[in-house]
Amino acid sequence: MLEVLYATGMRVTELISLSVSDVNLKMKYLICRSGGKTRIIPLGSKAINALDMYMKKVRQTMIKSEDEETLFVNCFGRPMTRQGFWKIIKVYASKAGIKTDITPHILRHSFAAHLIENGADLEAVQEMMGHSDISTTQMYAKINKNKLKEVYNKAHPRA
Repeated sequence: MLEVLYATGMRVTELISLSVSDVNLKMKYLICRSGGKTRIIPLGSKAINALDMYMKKVRQTMIKSEDEETLFVNCFGRPMTRQGFWKIIKVYASKAGIKTDITPHILRHSFAAHLIENGADLEAVQEMMGHSDISTTQMYAKINKNKLKEVYNKAHPRA
């Protein structure tokens, strides 16, 4: 779940609402349905590997019924809740020795910031995140400009 959240920039509600049929590992994408809108989000190799392993090995042992369509389930075989996912994030942050407050939304922000830092097109990031207005996505470009200025001031001999 953590890998998919970071790899796609989805909101937690979108993540826990995914159905098995929303995932296409062969074509390397998933379908995100939110607020009456549908978007297709590409998946990288790490997310594909994590999902493949989860769907083949983990999920099969957790579901109580073959009819369960929800992709991510809890230890009782029922659909994962926002609160359940929040607990998972807290556990892994603690195991990683992270002292600051980590939220699922931080992974969403990291997804966008890292894409833009590495040259992604603003409109593509807007589409993947499901922002209706480009100005919402532009805040990540501003963060990137601040990083560029910081790098310039540290590295340029005449800064």
